[in-house]
Amino acid sequence: MLIMVAGCSRQPVNSPYQRGFEHDNVLHAAFTQRSPKFLDPASSYSTDETPFTYSIYEPLYGYHYLKRPYQLVPRAAEHIAEPVYLDADGRVLPDDAPGEEVAISVYDIRIKQGIMYQPHPAFAREPDGSYTYWPIQPAALRDKFGMGDFEHTGTRELVADDYVYAFRRLASPRVISPIYGLLAGHIEGMRDYGDRLREDDQHARETLGDAARAQWLDLRQYGFDGVQALDSHTVRIRVLGKYPQFKYWLAMTFTAPIPWEADRFYHQPGMAEQNLSLNTWPVGTGPYMLTESIINRRHVLSRNPNYRGEPYPCEGEPGDKEAGLLDDCGKPTPFIDHIVFSLEKESVPLMGKFLQGYYDIPEIGRGDYGVAMQVAAGDYLEKARLYDERNIQIRSATAAQQFYFGFNWMDPVVGQGDTPEQQERNRKLRQAISIAFDWEQFVSIFQNDQALVAHGPVPPDVPGYRPLPEGHNPNVYDVVDGQVQRKSLDEARRLLREAGYPDGRDATTGQPLILYFDSAGGTGSSAMLDWMRRQLSKLNIQLEIRATDYNRFQDKMRRGTAQMYMWGWVADYPDAENFLFLLYGPNAKAVNGGENASNYQSAEYDRLFNEMRYLDDGPEKEAVIHQMVDVVQHDAPWMFGYYPMSGGVWHGWVHNAKPTQMVRNTLQYYRLDTAQRAAAIREWNRPVWWPAWLLAAVAVFGVVVLWRTARNRDRAVTGTRPVKEVS
Repeated sequence: MLIMVAGCSRQPVNSPYQRGFEHDNVLHAAFTQRSPKFLDPASSYSTDETPFTYSIYEPLYGYHYLKRPYQLVPRAAEHIAEPVYLDADGRVLPDDAPGEEVAISVYDIRIKQGIMYQPHPAFAREPDGSYTYWPIQPAALRDKFGMGDFEHTGTRELVADDYVYAFRRLASPRVISPIYGLLAGHIEGMRDYGDRLREDDQHARETLGDAARAQWLDLRQYGFDGVQALDSHTVRIRVLGKYPQFKYWLAMTFTAPIPWEADRFYHQPGMAEQNLSLNTWPVGTGPYMLTESIINRRHVLSRNPNYRGEPYPCEGEPGDKEAGLLDDCGKPTPFIDHIVFSLEKESVPLMGKFLQGYYDIPEIGRGDYGVAMQVAAGDYLEKARLYDERNIQIRSATAAQQFYFGFNWMDPVVGQGDTPEQQERNRKLRQAISIAFDWEQFVSIFQNDQALVAHGPVPPDVPGYRPLPEGHNPNVYDVVDGQVQRKSLDEARRLLREAGYPDGRDATTGQPLILYFDSAGGTGSSAMLDWMRRQLSKLNIQLEIRATDYNRFQDKMRRGTAQMYMWGWVADYPDAENFLFLLYGPNAKAVNGGENASNYQSAEYDRLFNEMRYLDDGPEKEAVIHQMVDVVQHDAPWMFGYYPMSGGVWHGWVHNAKPTQMVRNTLQYYRLDTAQRAAAIREWNRPVWWPAWLLAAVAVFGVVVLWRTARNRDRAVTGTRPVKEVS
């Protein structure tokens, strides 16, 4: 016991890592669900996969880390390429040609020279030039579970053909890609190419059976005109018509380069059985590479030794300089050597370890931690004081997403209506309901004030958004002394009377007005649904909840049988078109299976949408966007609901941290102050040894008492021993 107590020190003893980790240039974070399922860029489409894919792969474009609204910047490309427009006869059109005249948009994109792939066994070669691990026998893979188990690695330069190969893989029948259908509708010849590959694959399977799937499909032998390599460092992409938003797809890892050597390497017999594939061990040119992967336990990204070191940005938005976000201007990235992701199944130990300093970031890419901790700090003084004392950075910004309350345009009561008179009545009913629904109160109660009430379908940080008071919804709000105020209930009651429902009753039949809200999940009883009932009760309108599971809810939406509903949308790219298409007539869900869940139809809105979609970014496009917003504010197919906040949480020693939704390659910009981390961990986790000393003292005291008791007992027994009588 004394020896154990003598070993007590002031060093933390609760660390989950080896001693001295806090001095290493290693960032620690958690993941809470499962290991990333798809790290193949053609298949990956989940938020929990993006910290890996966007750090390992390099699309042609990306987003400026600091600027808002989001600005497209080159990553592997030399610059953002401007398209050349061709008419149906192949003649070059002027840049300002009407979009309807453009048959093909040609993008010639130059790739930076000298970009090298990470070290990988797929590139390893023998002195004679042959590939070390091609072919490889299954028996040689028995002890291979990761890339570190291969003795030899190699590399080569990134070339244009790697991007061409990546686009071809999107159409391959051997690859499941959620984006193929969309891109095939925009890139010349891609759909026909995919159909041809599927026909050939089906024929091979009919001829060879399952053995056909085991054969590597060399896509270098199959091509199409829509994506070509003009030379070793120039990619040409031919897009159907004029589609200015296409450039944003080149910032996603779907279009990241794939070296054919890696595709062939992983498509060898025995690889799948060892869980070796692009989904588990990706190959890229980005700042990091995956060096350790233990499924559902631990994953490690390490600095790619072949990365060229892109400089940290020197410009940002107002306030970034004061926040220290420009201190590393021009320095080569990345700054951190390793990023360690550890599984934490429960939130309580995760946040406990974060507050102890053992996680630098709770979970990378998750925006709900910042919001939750801001709410906690506002509700509990003790937590606010703790966060402040430990210099925890909690930053939030409005996310490029929206939750809205929709009216089904096909419904006879709240929808468009058949006659002009009925259309006007239904519009006034929707406007009356929009006034009665106090979204400011909703945000306060159900979002803890961590959201922004929406006045239209375009969120902040997206070009075309108009801040208040300029962008207020004049059908629901007034501007008084420069402040936006919701219209009075008297105004809502007036509109309700004009709609034919005085005091919430049908003026013709005298029957109460009953509206129906379709809820996805639940039993029809919740605080939020009760709140909705109270909003309509202000106008004496009865609200009935039709609660179903999500599958049934989706089926109702597809058939157009729901009357009112609530849904949301998260932007794939920062363009107003990504939100405005949710109200475009031809996208009606019940008619064409699109994302226009309200089935809204407006000839004027559709005309403006078709004009806007061809316009390049600038004042002319923003003016058209504003006209479109005016139309839907007047027609009110939605109550626009709210834009949620998204926030990040970092310890004070994590520098260059800024909340973002579109920028996914954030890891290369973070920098650690390891000395500050080490000092904080020692301070926050100083062991309390006095209970051990007390326990030792009690133990010694107990031993002494037992010893004295035993000794006294022995003496008493010896002194009273009976004497044997002798006759």
